[in-house]
Amino acid sequence: MDRPELLPLPQLHAFLVLAEELHFGRAAARLGVAQPPLSQQIRRLEEKVGYPLFDRAPGRVALTPAGHSLLPAARRALTGLADGLATARAAGSGRAGRLRIGFAASLALTVVPGLLRDFRQRFPEAHLDIHEMTTAPQLDALRDRTIDIGLLREPPAGPSELGFRTVLSEPFVTVLPAAHPLAARRTVPLGRLADEPFVLLPRAVGPQLYDRITGLCEAAGFTPRIAQHAVEWQTVCALVETGLGVSVAPAGIRRIRLKGVAFRRIEPGTARTRVAVAWREGDGNPLVGQLLATIGQGGAGRLPGTVTGPAPDAPDARS
Repeated sequence: MDRPELLPLPQLHAFLVLAEELHFGRAAARLGVAQPPLSQQIRRLEEKVGYPLFDRAPGRVALTPAGHSLLPAARRALTGLADGLATARAAGSGRAGRLRIGFAASLALTVVPGLLRDFRQRFPEAHLDIHEMTTAPQLDALRDRTIDIGLLREPPAGPSELGFRTVLSEPFVTVLPAAHPLAARRTVPLGRLADEPFVLLPRAVGPQLYDRITGLCEAAGFTPRIAQHAVEWQTVCALVETGLGVSVAPAGIRRIRLKGVAFRRIEPGTARTRVAVAWREGDGNPLVGQLLATIGQGGAGRLPGTVTGPAPDAPDARS
């Protein structure tokens, strides 16, 4: 393919201004130059084109057919360049560009809506590419550079090329069929679930959270008997509703409204789960830093729209 012939931008700019003014004196004044340099720019451009662009007569300047034909392309070229410069500056400053975000589905009930709303209000020019995925795939995607930010539960401990910052700390609740005898209580001692079948997420999709929940059970004196796995918390709750078992979940899950499911606080009530934002250390995308700053403005460990308190009590609950 032949390379397109390049036209100097100062010549195109001079041509466009003269085409709009149709007067060398006014065009030169707009450009901030004397008339002779303007005439030289126009002559050089005409040499490039191979035909006159203006008819020159005493007291009169008019576009030739070649000039009329060049005018729309000159406008497009200069406008496109101006738009491109503005876009490049916005991207370089972190006001625009593309940010790929992975998030755990349960966080759509707590952290994600407020965070994305605040970020979009601050950076309306940024394009957000959102991906729903569980914790382990998010960590892989961050390392593979297929996402830029992760919002996940129970990040791994120890040295890592990834950075983590706590966004939210929320308590655990039990998830019970509404007709379960323990659903009549305000709080449920975890040990009372020792003989119950459990519905849990597979360990592979969130090893730290899985170990956290099973560790709570073991601290209460039993190893949970897992009857069914489900990848999403909404599915866990739906299976609990059918009577397949009980579960232990982050408190934000109570926003999943199912009539046949009861959420009750756990005894002891000190156990909490950590939600974190994750990113690659040293990432060159300015929008990564902007999103982290947005989280920082949301307050320590809390963002607008998050749930940190215990599950609501049942109207007829008793201790």
